[in-house]
Amino acid sequence: MPAIFDTSPCEPCPQKFNLAEYVLSRADELSEKVALSILSCENPENWTYAELKAAVLGTANGLLEAGLKPGDTLMLRLGNTVDFPIAYLAAIAVGIHPIPLSSQLTMDELQKLCLEVSPSAACIDPDLGFPQSGNVIQILLSDLKSIRNLSPAKFQIGACDHLAYLVFTSGTSGAPKVVMHAHRAIWARRMMFRDWYDLRQDDRLFHAGAFNWTYTLGTGLLDPWTLGATALIVGGEASPEKIPSFLAKHGATIFAASPGVYRKLVRLCDFPKLPKLRHGLSAGEKLSDNLGILWRKKTSTEIYEAFGMSECSTFISSSPKSEAKMGTLGRPQKGRRVAILPQSLGEKPLEFDETGIIAVDQTDPGLMLGYLGARNSSDNNFRGSWFLTGDLGQMACDGSITYLGRNDDVITAGGYRISPIEIEAYLQSHPKIQMVAVKDIEIKEDTRIITAFYTADATIDDSTLKKFAAEKLARYKQPRLFVYCDSLPVGLNGKLLRKNLTLAKG
Repeated sequence: MPAIFDTSPCEPCPQKFNLAEYVLSRADELSEKVALSILSCENPENWTYAELKAAVLGTANGLLEAGLKPGDTLMLRLGNTVDFPIAYLAAIAVGIHPIPLSSQLTMDELQKLCLEVSPSAACIDPDLGFPQSGNVIQILLSDLKSIRNLSPAKFQIGACDHLAYLVFTSGTSGAPKVVMHAHRAIWARRMMFRDWYDLRQDDRLFHAGAFNWTYTLGTGLLDPWTLGATALIVGGEASPEKIPSFLAKHGATIFAASPGVYRKLVRLCDFPKLPKLRHGLSAGEKLSDNLGILWRKKTSTEIYEAFGMSECSTFISSSPKSEAKMGTLGRPQKGRRVAILPQSLGEKPLEFDETGIIAVDQTDPGLMLGYLGARNSSDNNFRGSWFLTGDLGQMACDGSITYLGRNDDVITAGGYRISPIEIEAYLQSHPKIQMVAVKDIEIKEDTRIITAFYTADATIDDSTLKKFAAEKLARYKQPRLFVYCDSLPVGLNGKLLRKNLTLAKG
């Protein structure tokens, strides 16, 4: 049978719709409830729903008074402060298209991104800087804070398919692309509430990321606010050592982080009891089964993983009501239509348990409108009625999906096609390995070998690692070379960059 997970579609998004209005739709009803708590070692900075909505709509008015108009693009070059989500929602509220940026981008990287989108304006923290351009309206952080107190603007209500915001892809497989998302993208996240988060209005969701990371923006802020829950974010630097005490002190019921954060947390010796914590959430890269086991030992709670991308957010996940089988991502969320397509041409889905590209139906409400500047369906990664994610996977007959890595990360050895994810998942269970990445490396012309790059407290004897690999991995999957590293290359969003893994010369 074709490997398609197809359930009844989700409730359609209203045709007349504004993303920001939808996110703040509970604000009047819950006006005095804390929407956001910015945590520090002292007393938290609390924002009620009434204060949040007033700041968003006041800022929206200020953006219009600064000369912006509906349809303009607004880059957000801001640090880890509440100003970021306020400006983001304010822009969308009045039809301006925000573009979230990482505060870690260099000036050269920023200049390249500006050439891609030609922004109309930018909200700027002067400490971070921004390329000089006479054509870009610059709104400094101090001005952004002052316009919060202006009279409220009115939400601009338009078609749900109209452009709402733009976001750059991580660029893990090449140069970043500019993804265009419609207002309806937020509506699709309702499927995550049920089939990933199990999110409730009385939850206190703690996200370990910074305000200006899109994973934090969606999972840590917009989703809790949509349901009327409370978001918890650390102000300033969220060092892993502080997180356990924050979870306990502030009564977090759900914790969200990337696997990299979980890896650091499970190595901490002191961990308080967390009686209110129901579970953790993970996204951004593949979570190893071993890491989930270590977290369970520390906290007596589970981690539920989700898979997604800039083009479609998360659409495959596990949840308290539907736990993932060992080694799998989980299942497509109810309301999604997902298939496994051939790596070569063709839009007919493969059979169950065959390896191919994970694909999403083009009618998915969370799917992007397309890439900025794309000329045809192929440029948008569309094939027939499907969007190709570029990630390899297998679908079991119950809908469970096993992730096998990026299509361009797959290793060919001895006539076999091998997923580095499978090798990494096993090596990660070694008690001394902290983080591992696998890639085939060319050691001389026409000779490539599977190489495992790893971090640990100290170098591990090669013979020990080779013996460990031989216990569970077929010979053709076993790394021939193990390389100790101080750290592994990751992108601005914490994702592993396999393309940057190289052997030191000499």
